[in-house]
Amino acid sequence: METPFPGMDPYLEAPNLWPDVHHHLIVTIRDQLQAQLTPQYQAVITPYTALENITTAANRRTQAEAAILENEPPEVLPAPLTIPAMMVVPIEYARIEILTVRNHALVTVIELLSPAHKRPGFDGAHVYEQKRQEIFCSTANLLELDLLRAGQRLQTAEPLPDAPYFIFLSRMQRRPHLEIWPLQLREPIALIPVPLRFPDAPIVLDLSKAIHKAYAQAHYDLDINYADPPPAPAFSPEDAAWIDECLQTSGLRGG
Repeated sequence: METPFPGMDPYLEAPNLWPDVHHHLIVTIRDQLQAQLTPQYQAVITPYTALENITTAANRRTQAEAAILENEPPEVLPAPLTIPAMMVVPIEYARIEILTVRNHALVTVIELLSPAHKRPGFDGAHVYEQKRQEIFCSTANLLELDLLRAGQRLQTAEPLPDAPYFIFLSRMQRRPHLEIWPLQLREPIALIPVPLRFPDAPIVLDLSKAIHKAYAQAHYDLDINYADPPPAPAFSPEDAAWIDECLQTSGLRGG
């Protein structure tokens, strides 16, 4: 099944789903870019670990949980309330690095932002901003894909326009200028240039195509209940109405 949205599917932002989405999307993007690279370049996936706040909520009771409850002494009063727990757990993520084949020089870094990148504080956004500045001071290009509405936006010299998603591109030759693509929910994502070393021409990232391919291959439709509202934060009333119409048209939500 295809995602019903033309670009980013906001339901993929769900905290319990995003780590898997991140993994599949990184692989799909890498494969798409590698097919365009000349033999002097290579796109590699570089893993890293981030601490994330995860809500542990099961859809159904496991056999182990049922056995534990059945073994409770009869005089024990069951808890009157059970809610999901918030746990800080290490999550495996990855970024894409385009390197020269000859000497493995770093040419371009592609970051698909995770919640850890956008978490306010010294253990989140502050740490990532320091890494950004290191790249800004290097000879590498930086392409950042922000497909998460929650959390702190990346630092910019001027306020960003109102949009749910953003793409940021810092080309080494154009610094300190930062190219920004605001992404709207109702539109396909524009083709994005991925710069290489001058004078080689950029290759092209079709992010909409990558999202749709990752969605179909991972069968995310099995994980998503489109009858529910999208993950927080809430959309504007206008966008919420458009989402409802889009899902009704696709037969994924009743009228």
